[in-house]
Amino acid sequence: MPELPEVETTTRGLSPHLCGQDIAAFEIRDSRLRWPVDGELSDRLVGDQILRLERRSKLMLVHLASGFSLISHLGMSGSWRICDPREALKKHDHLLLTLASGRQARYHDPRRFGSFEACLTGDLSSHPRLAGLGPEPLTHDFDGHRLFERSRGKKGPVKPFIMDNAVVVGVGNIYATEALFAAGIAPNRPAGRISLMRYLTLADEIKTVLHRAIDQGGSTLRDFVNSDGQPGYFAQTLQVYGRTGEGCLHCQTPLKTATVGQRTSVWCPSCQR
Repeated sequence: MPELPEVETTTRGLSPHLCGQDIAAFEIRDSRLRWPVDGELSDRLVGDQILRLERRSKLMLVHLASGFSLISHLGMSGSWRICDPREALKKHDHLLLTLASGRQARYHDPRRFGSFEACLTGDLSSHPRLAGLGPEPLTHDFDGHRLFERSRGKKGPVKPFIMDNAVVVGVGNIYATEALFAAGIAPNRPAGRISLMRYLTLADEIKTVLHRAIDQGGSTLRDFVNSDGQPGYFAQTLQVYGRTGEGCLHCQTPLKTATVGQRTSVWCPSCQR
């Protein structure tokens, strides 16, 4: 599933093409995404102007001059790309957003597990997809002190704790695995038994691994492509994720794997405690 860096990469890639553009047409070729796409969106969007794009957690938000906002989730296999409207459509191109510039943004989603919704009130904080979210991991609102304070009394493993969107948003399976390795913390260690100093290190490593992934274009997931149709390549630098049984890059100890919080976790039993 595309994680925070993939969504950030998509948002940054689309922004120069979409921002400041009037919407000339919006076509729904298949409304059967995770939630049905509102058939009245076409009438609402045509003539409106796109002001700016931003990412919140793993969602891309498109803010319009009318005060409306569009909320796009890439799901398991969704991607946006910019193309010429004359380009042949692909089988799973479900949404077509034509701009006054003559370019077209197409949403492609073979598994149709993504979503595309409108917030018509202008109050995004009350929208079901955004309510109750914790701070962004790349802001000053998130640090090791927050992790330490929120973890007190927690008996569950640290990995699902840092993947909890109420604690901090957007730290998915790949990046949680990598950050825990970099911080030397085992993914199954009880969250409430980790010291403040170790949480300060973990928060810094979360920021580092996410920044690095964004800079490198996101992870090379099978279905993910960025707005230019090219895959990300952060997977080339993964230290532990997807390397079960291989030697640790630091100590050569075979990496272990187990299910932690219903997600597959890989770690080094020597380097992580």
